[in-house]
Amino acid sequence: MKNNTSYQADSIKVLKGLEAVKKRPGMYIGDTDDGTGLHHMVYEVIDNSIDEALAGYCKNINVKINSDETITIRDDGRGIPVDMHKGEKKSAAEVIMTQLHAGGKFDHDSYKVSGGLHGVGVSVVNALSEKLKLEINRDGKKYFIEFANGTAKSALKTIGKSKESGTQITFLPSKEIFSSTKFNGKTIIKRIRELAFLNKGIKITFNDLNQKKEKELEFKYDGGILEFVEFLNEKKEKIKNKNGNDLFKRPAYLEGKKENIEIECSLKWNAGYSEDLLAYTNNINQKDGGTHVLGFRSALTRVINKYANEHNLLKKNKLAIAGDDIKEGLSCVLSIKIPDPKFSSQTKDKLVSSEVRTIVETVINEKLSIWFDQNPSIARIVLAKIIQAALARDVARKARENVRRKGALELSGLPGKLADCQIGKQEGTELFIVEGDSAGGSAKQGRNRSNQAVLPLRGKILNTYVEELNVKKNGNKLTDYRTKALSKMISSNEIVTLINALGLDPKSQEIDLKDLRYGKIIIMTDADVDGSHIRALLLTFFNNKPFNKLIEHGYVYLAQPPLFKINKGTKSIYIKDEKELENFILQNNKVFKKIKRGSKDFQKFLDKEKSQMSIQRFKGLGEMNPEELWNTTLDPETRNLLQVQYSKDLKKDQSLIHTLMGNDVALRKDFITSNAINVKNLDI
Repeated sequence: MKNNTSYQADSIKVLKGLEAVKKRPGMYIGDTDDGTGLHHMVYEVIDNSIDEALAGYCKNINVKINSDETITIRDDGRGIPVDMHKGEKKSAAEVIMTQLHAGGKFDHDSYKVSGGLHGVGVSVVNALSEKLKLEINRDGKKYFIEFANGTAKSALKTIGKSKESGTQITFLPSKEIFSSTKFNGKTIIKRIRELAFLNKGIKITFNDLNQKKEKELEFKYDGGILEFVEFLNEKKEKIKNKNGNDLFKRPAYLEGKKENIEIECSLKWNAGYSEDLLAYTNNINQKDGGTHVLGFRSALTRVINKYANEHNLLKKNKLAIAGDDIKEGLSCVLSIKIPDPKFSSQTKDKLVSSEVRTIVETVINEKLSIWFDQNPSIARIVLAKIIQAALARDVARKARENVRRKGALELSGLPGKLADCQIGKQEGTELFIVEGDSAGGSAKQGRNRSNQAVLPLRGKILNTYVEELNVKKNGNKLTDYRTKALSKMISSNEIVTLINALGLDPKSQEIDLKDLRYGKIIIMTDADVDGSHIRALLLTFFNNKPFNKLIEHGYVYLAQPPLFKINKGTKSIYIKDEKELENFILQNNKVFKKIKRGSKDFQKFLDKEKSQMSIQRFKGLGEMNPEELWNTTLDPETRNLLQVQYSKDLKKDQSLIHTLMGNDVALRKDFITSNAINVKNLDI
């Protein structure tokens, strides 16, 4: 038995507050009406026992639904600390149960890794319970304390001697918080089985005293996640070898450790078409995936493509294997253990720790390559299945393209550089017009393929401004002039490419919006001066008739990619432009309140602050990795789009466009000269 010296009252760090939990319980445990939040309470307590097991102090956990609608979770770990907490003047046990951010999870000497809900788990359970009883066996004594609605009825007291060690918590959820407080045995069993798979060698027992026949179930898996994958495949059709037996005698098992991150992965393929991938961080399932899943998928695709190329399995079919082909029939459990994981929300549905992706990718790439080399007969049959999936996908794609948006295809076909989306209707789809192949590559990888298409344009397009103002003054026929202007436009390959991608007829004097292939046309150029110029040229094109109809009906938008990235520890902050950067610095520094904005001293403080910050200036969208581009510019949940609209004074709008984009150089020079004094932070 390990000693308890490193886990005492001074291990418990406190960051206060508990009323917020009762006010907004959904932020901490999820839905309080559909049962998910209720059972999340149970999981939080069990997770504390699992954390003791991960630290090497617990081997047995018991979960019991009692006949009085309470539930009891007991473990044989060290037991919650009972000595007085110096800062709080209470027992450490009471501090843990009543302070929101209090626990050994903040102290790395106590827990190297933890699944606990950032140290708020058990106090949240207490806050949302009508009553909670805590019994602690530690240091030869038995201790007891009882709570009502999160408040201790009395101080922790000694109630006897004990030869055991561990913690037992019994609680009754609050009927004022939850629509139903009845626990579902099957739901709890599913989580218990999951935890037993993820932590090999730990025994978890379960008993429901409300059942007619009382029966204790035991879950213990010495094979860990390897047995988990077998369990997932129990009822699925197996891939057979030549003898008619399961191709996989046992699933592949990969493990490795790098930079304090432990990685376990087990996988096999079955004869089905669906994927079953479960990803965990410190025993918590991420149903929305995250950086560990991205690293795994990237490594898997790379290894399989490498193996297929080395064995000349792709040349005769002229195919490229995609991630979707590999997913067919894949069953996989990916489990990582990491200190201080970062999640997108309190309920940990998505892992966002950026460093994890590269580490997982490196370990899986190395270990899976070795496994493929050691199991060539299995690898070849799996590759044959994947190639078959790729062939089927290719055939389906060609068939789909033959019938999809026929009107648009009859013109001159879709441009080859267009990465189209999967949805075949205008509603809900988006076309991103980007500058260059580099930005196009990041956008294609980062987008949502279902509804987002990407069209990279090469360089600066032709200035297509039509001089209608001068034509009217000179009395020329406007229709003839527009015809000549349109002919000039379609002499440019890039503009024809754009018109075709939109699904419109390049030669038509009028457009039918029903032919338009996308619900949103989004101009996404770099945040620098060149990007602004390209954006202006594209807007000039859309301002011309007949394409101005797209602006009039609200189809044209401007993306707002960041120009700067500020690194603060492990956190990244994205800044749109120079003005926003300046405002960010001002908001975070009180010194500027004493200095007049725009003065020499102001600029000298400002420059000093910039020099001390870790600021990355993006030269272009191509410098952003696909995930960054998605999070900042593509994701409808987080991005900021500007809709292009005409003002109420249309004549004034057209006059300004004529000044800036027309052929009258003197007029443009006068405009620049008169407005130069207003320019700040000129980016040239």
